[in-house]
Amino acid sequence: MNVILLSLLFAGMTIVIYLLFNSLYVKYRWILLTPVLATTAALIVFLLLFDIPYEQYMLGGQWVGSFLGPAVVALAVPLYKQRDLLFQNLWPIALGVTSGVFTGMVSGLLLMKLFQFSNTLILTALPKSLTTPVAMQLAEGMGGISSLAAVLVMVAGFSGIIFGSWLLKLLRIDSPIGRGIGLGSSAHGLGTAKAFEYGPKDGSMSSVAMTLCAVAGSFLGPALVWLFF
Repeated sequence: MNVILLSLLFAGMTIVIYLLFNSLYVKYRWILLTPVLATTAALIVFLLLFDIPYEQYMLGGQWVGSFLGPAVVALAVPLYKQRDLLFQNLWPIALGVTSGVFTGMVSGLLLMKLFQFSNTLILTALPKSLTTPVAMQLAEGMGGISSLAAVLVMVAGFSGIIFGSWLLKLLRIDSPIGRGIGLGSSAHGLGTAKAFEYGPKDGSMSSVAMTLCAVAGSFLGPALVWLFF
């Protein structure tokens, strides 16, 4: 089949499946119907059932992925609208983000050291709580596997949106800043999407956390490598 037709088929299929699960999620609000999570699972099942190579799917999948960058940049719009809230709470936000990225990276490193994972796998998992483009570049630069790092980022994101709401209720965190920082620093882009369900302030704070975690993690990662390897 023509490469262009294949690309259009897989890109269109991805969008249609996403829109389907998005409509179901809006109606039922069941966490397992979260569009990104459900769409990913459905695509994996489809590719396995019809024995379609991942490389063939990515002819169209990469078209969808190319919108990741603009989508992240677009988060600057709600952030700008909430700039007064950001500056009024600058220190709590800065401390929350710093503790979030430090805890996420150090706890993962120490646990994997404890269970004697290989250095390559540890370096791959180290930036798991950062946004995908940054995590891939950081993992590769530190000696990890960039493609596997992207998978671990998604696992961290899915875990964050599945358990995040429950933990926020359990810990009685009900402020927009607390919810936003918690979701953004632990579950990056997926956490930010979840935060916007609570409200624009939550989403804006989550986008701040995601961005600042990417910056802080880019410095913290190499420092941890220097200390532990």
